[in-house]
Amino acid sequence: MTDSVLRVENLKVSFSGKDGKLTAVNGISYRLMAGEILAMVGESGCGKTVGALSLLRLIPEPPGKIETGSVTFNCKDLLKINPQELREVRGRDIAMIFQDPMTSLNPVLTLGNQIMEPLLRHTSLTHKEAWEKAVEILRQVEIPSPVEKMTQYPHQLSGGMRQRVMIGMALTCSPKILIADEPTTALDVLIQAQIIDLLQHLKEQTGMSILLITHDLGMVTEIAQRVIVMYAGEIVESGPARELFHTPLHPYTLGLKNSVPKLGQKKETNKRLVEIPGNVPSLNQLPSGCAFHPRCPSVMERCKIDKPVLREVGHGREVSCWLEGNPS
Repeated sequence: MTDSVLRVENLKVSFSGKDGKLTAVNGISYRLMAGEILAMVGESGCGKTVGALSLLRLIPEPPGKIETGSVTFNCKDLLKINPQELREVRGRDIAMIFQDPMTSLNPVLTLGNQIMEPLLRHTSLTHKEAWEKAVEILRQVEIPSPVEKMTQYPHQLSGGMRQRVMIGMALTCSPKILIADEPTTALDVLIQAQIIDLLQHLKEQTGMSILLITHDLGMVTEIAQRVIVMYAGEIVESGPARELFHTPLHPYTLGLKNSVPKLGQKKETNKRLVEIPGNVPSLNQLPSGCAFHPRCPSVMERCKIDKPVLREVGHGREVSCWLEGNPS
């Protein structure tokens, strides 16, 4: 993996409201490499979804506004191309799976019509050919009786089946990039595992790159090659998944790691899961210095005053913290 298919530079997104301008994403930069799964993790409210929606300019404007930055794909800045050019990219080259398939699917259209729409929009297929392709897509995402499902409506399917339909819709035009925003939210553990396996299989089969937005660290350790950790709208750590979770460099990453139970771990009375105290700060009440310092067990006086910057520390890793060594 040497070539980047997507390059994000200094992306800053704000929202205007009764409390004034609130910055939801504050100058993040990263690259998505060809054929990799890049995971973006963090607690709810840290800016993961806003950052992902901004890549395709899907945030409502107003109240949202992309203030600065660039999103480069195929030598074009997606933040500057005209709406017609952007519509050609959406769904065809870059597809997105949204968090809740029940609200994302149209309740008054059959599944067949919804899957066929991008095919008829972005390809030269006839209606009959689009129908046959849609059936094959449902079969590809392992939906039983695909011909029958084509005539059904979203409410007639289970949550897991609806999520598979959403994945199928995203794959209709063989996109180069798939943005998966919390693809296993509200699904039971068995269905979550099936969706993870399906994403892995489809990535290997098609060679597409996946930007995975999630707070499920268990999923990340299974399928991601690299990880971005976000907090309060900023990247606080990034690097190869294995190294990042084996030796986290930021206290927040360590806190996330320690708050996740490990399968097969023996119960020990003197070793309990450790929660991160407090909550992600409100956008209109961000603390001075490092945004994580009120919750950090390793806080120093400097953390309360000076804001650390994201810096390279070798081996493809970056961290934004004043600690010199391992936070553990």
